[in-house]
Amino acid sequence: MTENKLLYALALQNVSKIGDITAKKLIQHCGSAEAVLKEKKNNLLKIDGIGSILIGDLFSKHHLIEAEQELKFIRANKIVCYYFTDEAYPEKLKHCVDGPIILFQSGNINLKQQRIISIVGTRKITTHGIAVCESLVEALTPFNPVIVSGLAYGTDITAQKAALKHNLQTIGCLAHGLNQIYPKVHKKYVVDIERHGGFFYRFLEYR
Repeated sequence: MTENKLLYALALQNVSKIGDITAKKLIQHCGSAEAVLKEKKNNLLKIDGIGSILIGDLFSKHHLIEAEQELKFIRANKIVCYYFTDEAYPEKLKHCVDGPIILFQSGNINLKQQRIISIVGTRKITTHGIAVCESLVEALTPFNPVIVSGLAYGTDITAQKAALKHNLQTIGCLAHGLNQIYPKVHKKYVVDIERHGGFFYRFLEYR
């Protein structure tokens, strides 16, 4: 993805009332995020489901200004960005209608020709549950899978710690941005996870 393409995609993503589903509809109609932001309002209003309230903030100049600052942060911190039409965008996520138009990545994630297993569960895991989860990951180790979870309390972090123990790649899929790690007590695992996989972020939120 070129920097110009990323710039306009970031700007479109910053429009408050336009989510990923609507953004994809607009991009499909206009051809690109840049074309959406440069299209005449009257033409956009002809698109089914697009109203004046939805795109009322679309043409504000501050979206591009904000996107330029985000682009500088991405360059400086070597954040990997996947556009939803890119070949490298996770294949299974392409089938989700509300998959993000841009997916942000930190770490050393490799999904090529990899078995991927998601392990999630209760936040209040029991001692027996921890043992079962750890045994499951250990049993899977000969198949060298990527263990995906959400870094949350309980099952999530148990699975990811077990993956690290057995030198498996593990990925944390986070609903927040780069400005935080939730829960904070799991920040101590970030470096190891990025060495053995990394994180996918739906939003940049770098401040």
